Amino acid sequence: MESTRRFKPPWTLIRENSECYVVRDANDVTVAWLFCRDDSKRYSFGASKLTSEEARRIGKAISRIPEFMMQRQGFHQRGGGKRWRADRPYHVALEDMYIREHWDEIYRLCQVNSLPFNATGETIQNDGVWRVYEFTWQMDAILFWDRFKGRWLRGTEFHYPERPADLPSLKPLENWPKFNPRDTR
Repeated sequence: MESTRRFKPPWTLIRENSECYVVRDANDVTVAWLFCRDDSKRYSFGASKLTSEEARRIGKAISRIPEFMMQRQGFHQRGGGKRWRADRPYHVALEDMYIREHWDEIYRLCQVNSLPFNATGETIQNDGVWRVYEFTWQMDAILFWDRFKGRWLRGTEFHYPERPADLPSLKPLENWPKFNPRDTR
């Protein structure tokens, strides 16, 4: 028997008691339980439990799953092009000179934020040279597009959707740009 059950967004994180967080959907159905213990040093049996801060952060991440999975208006799949694949339908183009000037920062930010950085190898000549990157998840593509001022691709044309108001921010790089003592001369 196939289940048609849905967990209606928004999901909320609730501190059930001193040892437990619960993630519930809009219909008050429990999605996840997260057990924690802050006094694990007093008891040897509680040493493998999460701290309350760890449980809260993980619960917060779980509660945001529907937000990341929902389709955003105006950000369509590319749907064609030289190197389009159905398993990576979202494509963003970055200007070649921008990539060359900011390569280290782009690469590092993608690593820190677990964003894929997969080039298709496709080059577009349109008011400059543009390199194309592919994404499986729409939210990854939107975050990449927004942070690096890319161009959204739809077919072979650039598409200019509006930036969503509730877009989460990427984790920043610490100590970036790197200090170079030669630049102070």
